[in-house]
Amino acid sequence: MKKILLKIFVLFFSGALIAAPTEDKPSDGVKPTNQYQIGKKWITKAKKFEKKNKIKKSNNAYKKAIKSLLKYNQEYPGDVETLSLLGFSHRKIGDFNSAEVYYSMGLEIDPKHIGINEYMGELFVATNRISEAKKRLAVLENCNCKEYNELKQVINGTKKSKY
Repeated sequence: MKKILLKIFVLFFSGALIAAPTEDKPSDGVKPTNQYQIGKKWITKAKKFEKKNKIKKSNNAYKKAIKSLLKYNQEYPGDVETLSLLGFSHRKIGDFNSAEVYYSMGLEIDPKHIGINEYMGELFVATNRISEAKKRLAVLENCNCKEYNELKQVINGTKKSKY
């Protein structure tokens, strides 16, 4: 069923792949002016709530991020960064099926996307699919990036991941 849904999403968006204009992307310290920026702000708030162990508030903030990011995705379908954040937010609230769909859509567009490969690997660990997580790790092997080491630690069990 997941593969069918993924194919439907990919087919739907493949004809309308439009990269979002870079001027619409957020800049640190700038007041949010579009739904992407608002979504990122909610994710930042959610992470702060998470650190304080305020899980209900964190989940509500992630849900607000999803709402904003979905609006942005309607206007700019196929933007990899938006798909990554949608996957991340869904994963954080425990909606692994939706997270996997958004991550898969992002990887269809950019198979070597560092963030999506790390997060998809963490999702696979959370859902006990270690061999799949190791495939994501292999994609990151030569990136010379912190994401490789972080995913490796999650796979090896030396670093905990809240989903």
